[in-house]
Amino acid sequence: MHYNYLGKTNIKVSKLCFGSLTVGPLQANLDVEEGAKIIAHAFDNGINFIDTAKLYKTYPYIKRALELTKNKDIIISSKSYDYTYEGMKESVQEALECMGVKKLGIFMLHEQESRLTLKGHNDALRYLIYAKKQGLIDAVGVSTHAVEVVEAISTMPEVDVVHPIVNIKGLGIIDGTIEDMLKAVKLAYDNGKGIFAMKPLGGGNLLNSYDECLNFVLNIPTIHSIALGMQSIDEVNANIAKFMGKNIDEELKNRLKNKNKRLLIEDWCSACGSCIEACPNNALEIANDRAVVDEEKCLLCGYCSQYCKDFCIKIV
Repeated sequence: MHYNYLGKTNIKVSKLCFGSLTVGPLQANLDVEEGAKIIAHAFDNGINFIDTAKLYKTYPYIKRALELTKNKDIIISSKSYDYTYEGMKESVQEALECMGVKKLGIFMLHEQESRLTLKGHNDALRYLIYAKKQGLIDAVGVSTHAVEVVEAISTMPEVDVVHPIVNIKGLGIIDGTIEDMLKAVKLAYDNGKGIFAMKPLGGGNLLNSYDECLNFVLNIPTIHSIALGMQSIDEVNANIAKFMGKNIDEELKNRLKNKNKRLLIEDWCSACGSCIEACPNNALEIANDRAVVDEEKCLLCGYCSQYCKDFCIKIV
């Protein structure tokens, strides 16, 4: 496994970051013990970096994984939508207590949409700066799907790490193309920010182009680490092999290829209907003020996700 320092920080992380959303209640909803064993397996095989969030509800999985793993040098990154000083303080304390740790590697403002939302979270950012001074976190970060936010962070000395969406198709970028995002990422990188990318497979929508997609992000020199959602030991083993430049065992490839997948439409769907117009298989409709999928018609092509302005459609 390759390891990099996140920008000017002293945080050294594996190139592959375990994205924990996929094991938790919002996606696979694995039993805590089962999910923890998968995470611990990743830790025991070279991954020392895990991404979570208050929203994901995966703290119990990580706490148990930390008890199971032999690797005691794990970097945890979490995030919260809280925008007040006290709210962010409570979020950090919750993360520390629920995962049974004394310090977090990174804590971030979750999914900032623009310079305006960054400004609106100034009080929460003030608390994170204080938490860093108190030794509760090692670095302050921001996660985003917006080019504008990455550009803004580049000139903010109080922010150490940026967590942008990066994939070959630019799926999920809300204000530009993948080329725009990579220019912004380079600007942040050149200004000493730690860069760890998210959703290299477009929320699961680009799984059929696994090698092409991962080769794309792995060959971007301005990215220190890449968060990839995993929900089985097979997926962990395949991804570790890929990130180490090794061939993935054919039997393992076949098992993963035959794994059942489904279209997930998140709760925040606004029922705009864009996905319905885009679906070539007539597999989507609006019911109870949100999009729903007819699984018998859905071919998991992922076309619909490209038209979802809220990036709430994924393949899991």
